Amino acid sequence: MSKSYAEVIGDPIAQSKSPVIHGFWLNLVGIDAEYHRCHVKPEGLADYLVARRGDALWRGCNVTMPHKQAIMPLLDRLDPEAARIGAVNTVVREADGTLTGYNTDAPGFLEPVRPKLGEEPYRFAYVIGTGGAARAIIDALFHAEFMIWSISRNPAKAKAEFGHYLGDDPEFLIDLAELKPGPLRPADPEVFSLIVNATPLGMTGNPPLDLPWGGFLGNATVYDIVTSPADTALLQQARAQGLATIDGLAMLIGQAAVAFEKFFGVAAPRGQDAELRKLMTR
Repeated sequence: MSKSYAEVIGDPIAQSKSPVIHGFWLNLVGIDAEYHRCHVKPEGLADYLVARRGDALWRGCNVTMPHKQAIMPLLDRLDPEAARIGAVNTVVREADGTLTGYNTDAPGFLEPVRPKLGEEPYRFAYVIGTGGAARAIIDALFHAEFMIWSISRNPAKAKAEFGHYLGDDPEFLIDLAELKPGPLRPADPEVFSLIVNATPLGMTGNPPLDLPWGGFLGNATVYDIVTSPADTALLQQARAQGLATIDGLAMLIGQAAVAFEKFFGVAAPRGQDAELRKLMTR
């Protein structure tokens, strides 16, 4: 390649929307660089980094499943937030060829949440899932002063993964199978309540997330990080219940903006997010 470039790696990788996002921004700011997909299997991850480390045109890569944790010991340095979360989704090649790992999922997740935080004295979050995405999301919510409940099919795993973020009371570990159907509880104006799907359930090719609504507040906001489709069955059901929603494209664009600046040295141009969303949903 003759141009500077960055890319996204994963296994699989064909579904990634990152090239659309970064390509759109590169065109807007007029940078003569490229952004690609690169299919990297787990057994090829170390060799991939060896090859890229020696390429002065390579600015770095975004990292998706299943490499977010496996890549960590292969890097020269971890940003403190990535080390604390225990997952890397962005690698930057420094001028001296060393590789630094970052986690932009956490700030990307919080970006669409912050404008919704009002004067409510309490912040509650129910996070569904125990994977790498949930790890970054729970860390972000903890540092934004949310009280957090973990909902999963394996509360023991959730305890091991997230116990230091949760309260000591077992009530903060909820078995997904034990949630009950029923009406929403009355809205509580003193609580900002967030329900987050941090699993692949609802993604194209996966079964939907069948979430019983009984017990959740009537003024909750439902945030589904799935990006394909952007308007998941969960979000449609939430709107039918009268709940506010945030889709996964919001997080995807937010985390990409942080990575874009690290790769190319300029802020992502955010004034045309609506046009970008249309491109991503074609």
